[in-house]
Amino acid sequence: MALLFNEEQQYLKDTAKEFVQKNAPITHFRELRDSEDETGYSQELWKQMAELGWAGILISEEYGGSDFGMMGLGGVLEETGRCLVPSPLFSTALLGASLIEIGGSSDQKEALLTKIAKGNLTIAFALEEGPRHSPNKISMTATKKGGKFVLNGKKTFVLDGHSADLIIVAARTSGENEDQSGISLFLVDPDSTGLERKRTQMVDSRNACEISCKNTEVEEKNLLGDLGAGFPIIEEVLERAQIGISAEMLGNALEAFDRTLEYLKERKQFGAVIGSFQALQHRAAIMFAEVELTKSSVMGALNAIDENSNDKARFASLAKFKAGETLHLVSSEAVQMHGGVGVTDEFDIGFFLKRSRVAEQIFGSSDYHLDRYATLSEY
Repeated sequence: MALLFNEEQQYLKDTAKEFVQKNAPITHFRELRDSEDETGYSQELWKQMAELGWAGILISEEYGGSDFGMMGLGGVLEETGRCLVPSPLFSTALLGASLIEIGGSSDQKEALLTKIAKGNLTIAFALEEGPRHSPNKISMTATKKGGKFVLNGKKTFVLDGHSADLIIVAARTSGENEDQSGISLFLVDPDSTGLERKRTQMVDSRNACEISCKNTEVEEKNLLGDLGAGFPIIEEVLERAQIGISAEMLGNALEAFDRTLEYLKERKQFGAVIGSFQALQHRAAIMFAEVELTKSSVMGALNAIDENSNDKARFASLAKFKAGETLHLVSSEAVQMHGGVGVTDEFDIGFFLKRSRVAEQIFGSSDYHLDRYATLSEY
């Protein structure tokens, strides 16, 4: 298994790094946060990302994408993670594109994937219903009524859901609350009658919303995949999502670590730079080792998806667990090593701690994935 990018993948990653640093540094994130922008990201920047081909990295060439795989998208997510870039890249190019690529009919793929690849369609995935990740705990109902389904229920923490052009909703068409069978996926117009979106103010300024449906009607043709058989699609997409968010978290950790090292080389106390203090050197060495282990975990997981490994589920949980633990450590140490200024809004380092605490919970905490890895390993 390759734990290094090949030449083409490295070129894509380098291009992403150059583009992000030039067009979307952390000052861009700060400006969007302070302006309380309704969309939460720059639509012009997203258009430029799509023109670079990022929106179609996971989409096959037949529908206008590059089919460059998770290794390609992972490198881009790492670089956007370094600068906390607000965009629909994760929700649309990874979640949305994967759901349609895996579960969609040929007509749905033709109609939707081509628009995604061009940057003309953004998508949100409405899955979670509680405070913790539990993908099969679906209580939103979809009741058949003639040639339509009627949705009733609520969804929480829908990434980019407040601004998405299309929402993919997981709802229960049969079975009990926690059954894996009986879950179906629907393509829902956010302007549908009875559907309401309420933007969620996250501590890290990540774009998310709550969605409620009250007798919201969906045409039968907008069923994604087979009736009652949505969970296997969800599982496969979640593996990609867990690995993708891990790549982004790796980028967060790398940037926080690099910024901390620079600060240790500049800040002086008692007539010496604090980086010369042995205690801080030891703590920095521990961070370095953990970041390197996380790199290997994430690269292995990205490669497992592209190779369709039988162990990709375990790789996904390993990557998400390790990325969560490492980012928690590095972001906490980064703020502490910056001292009092680390908790002020004037310094950017605090953004990484806030992002860490939210990202850790997306699609399963470290505790969740530690338990899942053990279960998959038959412990």
